[in-house]
Amino acid sequence: MAKVTVDGIEVEVPNGVSVLQACEAAGKEIPRFCYHERLSVAGNCRMCLVEVEKAPKPIASCAYPVADGMKVFTDSPMVRNGRRGVMEFLLINHPLDCPICDQGGECDLQDQAMAYGLDHSRYKEEKRAVKDKYLGPLVKPIMTRCIQCTRCVRFATEVAGVPELGATNRGENMEITTYVEKALTTELSGNLIDICPVGALTSRPYAFVSRPWELRKTDSIDVVDAVGTNIRIDARAGEVLRMLPRTNDDVNEEWMADRGRFSFDGLKRRRLDRPWLRKDGRLQPVSWGEAFAAVAARMKGVPGERIGAVAGPLADAEAIVALRDLMGALGSRNLECRTDGAAIDASRRDFYTFNTGIAGIEEADALLIIGSNPRTEAPVLNARIRKRVVAGHFPIGLVGPRGLDLTYGHDWLGEGGITLRSLAEGNHRFNEVLRAAKKPMLILGRGALARADGQAVLAAAWKIAAENNMLQADWHGFNLLHLFGGEVAALDLGFTGGSAEGLDVLWLLGAEPKRIPDGAFVIYQGHHGEAAAGRADVILPGAAYTEKDATWVNTEGRVQRGRLAVYPPGEAREDWKILRAVSELLGKRLPYDDLDAVRARLAEVNPVFAGAGFAPHGCADVAGPAGDPAAVADAPFVPALANYWQADVISRASPTMAECAKVYGAPAARLAAE
Repeated sequence: MAKVTVDGIEVEVPNGVSVLQACEAAGKEIPRFCYHERLSVAGNCRMCLVEVEKAPKPIASCAYPVADGMKVFTDSPMVRNGRRGVMEFLLINHPLDCPICDQGGECDLQDQAMAYGLDHSRYKEEKRAVKDKYLGPLVKPIMTRCIQCTRCVRFATEVAGVPELGATNRGENMEITTYVEKALTTELSGNLIDICPVGALTSRPYAFVSRPWELRKTDSIDVVDAVGTNIRIDARAGEVLRMLPRTNDDVNEEWMADRGRFSFDGLKRRRLDRPWLRKDGRLQPVSWGEAFAAVAARMKGVPGERIGAVAGPLADAEAIVALRDLMGALGSRNLECRTDGAAIDASRRDFYTFNTGIAGIEEADALLIIGSNPRTEAPVLNARIRKRVVAGHFPIGLVGPRGLDLTYGHDWLGEGGITLRSLAEGNHRFNEVLRAAKKPMLILGRGALARADGQAVLAAAWKIAAENNMLQADWHGFNLLHLFGGEVAALDLGFTGGSAEGLDVLWLLGAEPKRIPDGAFVIYQGHHGEAAAGRADVILPGAAYTEKDATWVNTEGRVQRGRLAVYPPGEAREDWKILRAVSELLGKRLPYDDLDAVRARLAEVNPVFAGAGFAPHGCADVAGPAGDPAAVADAPFVPALANYWQADVISRASPTMAECAKVYGAPAARLAAE
């Protein structure tokens, strides 16, 4: 440890940290443009100048290591003059177009020019202009504003793993570009907007929509994938206008996937905003009273074994427990949440969660991926894997389609069941890599279980984990990667079992099952209408994840809560309230009248809902799920998401995601076809 004095304040910091970090430890704010905590040090903006005792000139604090006994001054006349000079140079060619810049009001350059710059400039020459480049349908570049901090270049290369941005020319002619003009091919491109300290990279869908001070900001959770990214929803006049990530080092650090960030325009299109009832073979709009009366009339007298319910992948925990209780009151155990047909064993929680934890990836020293493409199934989690790869020596084996670009190097082991059986039997070459590791881990894709031999695949994956040093007292290396934010909560609440055959009434909670029994009376409750809604006899309009206070469980099993940012459109209502109202008409009144009571019921059904939810750091029981590992078929694993950009009901209604699908195509589908 080194003792450093910053403006008279003595702090003790680890050897090797930068002067900037020492200053922050002392509570001093240091301005910066190129420096970012999660990127490599570039040291090219010089805004973070400080004075060090006996040094002949100011130093760039982000790139200068501390030394024991060092004395640092962060606000001396030398420092103030240096920063003013740097700011004057940065503004020589900046267009100063703040009134029409989408970054206005939340721009680092704007803020630091006010705090550290001069009130005038000595330069009268014409400003440089740079031709705008095309970076795709999500990021809007205005490179005349660029100050060449290279944050975007380092993010694309180091975090996203897609080194498509770089600098051409030198000096005043330097430009940040993709060299050959094309759309950025990363599912994390929206983060470039967040880390750009000026208005050079802004959001194309959000361009000229609003100013930051006009927006109502609400903390919530992204549910269009299973990572559980912490987000902030910005809304105005009852409409969601923007989504941004919040920092949570255990889940998403400060990154967010593009589908979650940009698909929100699907929330106001193709919405179910009033009840519908099928009359004379056609769906017609009706009142809530008529819809409820039709449901009650059809369900009364139907035996419980002839009633079933299916929960969809975006359903919240409150709605799921209410539907579970209603079905139980009606005598039905025909419950299902695995609409993709995945053979998930819900008898033990560590059979279906990401037990290592997302942050735990950084502790692992070997990885086996089975039937998953983390880049499209969970881009933020994939960035964490890449972070571990960049840290050094992290062998990765993949059982799945050949030629997948995961953004990091990996050893392709095979494409299907033959390879998986070999690994389970312990005679594959990669078994030696896993056995030599101290903390190996395995990621099993949910899509790998959605096939006829899914139960055998799950058993084989667990056997590999058990016999290759992954299940230890202080380490749990078995991980199932889910696809959407509502899938784990349904498993936690026991929404499995029973049969869909021979049902007279089927209740769909935002679900699109592969098959609906012939002749069944179908009640569809959800916020977007697709095929299942078209087949329904009654439609009950529910609220989307931005329109309710709700509980979600991510792929780790971490319990998180989202908050209402805008109200549901039209006559749509929160899902648990709809179920509570129906229960009264059916004479099976659910015993809760407010959200606190529903959440108390959640904790009663499963204690994980009473706390943070994510706990596993070790495996206490190595006994595996049911299934015969030797029964795995030879068939190759195929990607679970054929089209990343339109993988859920919200993104399929989004014009922005439709444009992305058009620009980027569906690489997973093409790969499967090849």
